[in-house]
Amino acid sequence: MYHYSLRQRVAIAFALCVAVLSVVWGLAFFSAIRLSEDRVMTRQLQRAAESYPALTSNLRSYDNIASLPAALHEWAHSNPEAGLHEFPAEQLHVAVIPVDTEQRNAFVVFDVAGIEAASSEDWWWLLVITGVVGTLGVLGFGLGVFVMRRAVAPVVQLADVVAEIDPEKLSAEDHKRIASARFGDDEVGVLARTLERTLERISAFVERERYFTSSASHELRTPITVIAGALELLEQSSLPANDVKALDRVRRATRDMNATIEMFLCLARETDDGLYEEQFAVTPLVNQAIDQQHYLLRGKSVDVVLDEMANPLVTGHPQAFSIAVNNLVRNAFENTRDGQGPIRILIKDCELFVTNQLSREDETPEVSVESSSPQGYGLGLGIVERLCERNGWSFSLHADETCVAARLSW
Repeated sequence: MYHYSLRQRVAIAFALCVAVLSVVWGLAFFSAIRLSEDRVMTRQLQRAAESYPALTSNLRSYDNIASLPAALHEWAHSNPEAGLHEFPAEQLHVAVIPVDTEQRNAFVVFDVAGIEAASSEDWWWLLVITGVVGTLGVLGFGLGVFVMRRAVAPVVQLADVVAEIDPEKLSAEDHKRIASARFGDDEVGVLARTLERTLERISAFVERERYFTSSASHELRTPITVIAGALELLEQSSLPANDVKALDRVRRATRDMNATIEMFLCLARETDDGLYEEQFAVTPLVNQAIDQQHYLLRGKSVDVVLDEMANPLVTGHPQAFSIAVNNLVRNAFENTRDGQGPIRILIKDCELFVTNQLSREDETPEVSVESSSPQGYGLGLGIVERLCERNGWSFSLHADETCVAARLSW
């Protein structure tokens, strides 16, 4: 059956189920009719046997009203219509036959006393029929479920295979578990082959990314280490004032490049040896970020206000948190002009606020932390959002004409 398409299998299964149920119901009704016929004949034969040797007839004809049974006289005088009439109380069935030649009616009376079943027996037969109908219904339902399961078995099989694949831990062999060749050329086979090719491409991409991060971690850090070593040697020698300034710029650029490399490698790694479950203090990392980015305020008349309302501990990747805080502090320092202060950094139990003033007003307006697009307020804010998503933190940014407020919560 599996060489048909899924639509054809469902249609065939439905048609097969209906056909089988129709045949079963037809046989049941035919058996009921034959049973009724046999029952009537048996009851009539039993009644004749009881009156042997004088055989009585249940079917009699009458030419006039006077010869009818007494219970039918009044009815017969009311000039009944031609046809069949039933009298349950008297257990009589009467056929009225018009005799046109004499303008009168003839009567054929069938006495069913002793032939029809009693009321109590009718209830038993009703119970039996109900049981038979219920049994056929249950069998029909079971047959339908069995046939439909057989029809959609390839879909269920493919779903089970896909459910066993963990998208968070893809391996190079996961695409082979689908084994699309066993699903044929129908719709399920097309879906299985597409999933297999997609997983194969994803697995290859994941392997390339893992190889890149493992290789880049060494290849990118080595030049930075060499430059940092050369800078330390240059610092020990006597240099003119202009060269010292240039050396300081190189040192800062090297530190920024190292932070950028760490940031992208942190985002690229699938796992990081359990560092996402490490607990660390927030305040030291904030102070470190302020010290590292303070050179951006040289020549600016801007104050930095650090308000430590709490000393919280955060669970996650400490390097990712340091990168995020450095980006927020750097953006605040870079986008604050001379005299447009102060820059406020507020540490709470579950939140970190970095607010920089964009006006010369003395009072800082109330900060709203509604989510806002980070585009246009620093290159690293999109990366901060990704770092927060990886660690289960939340990041939001609000900007208006007077201030820019960034909130990092955990």
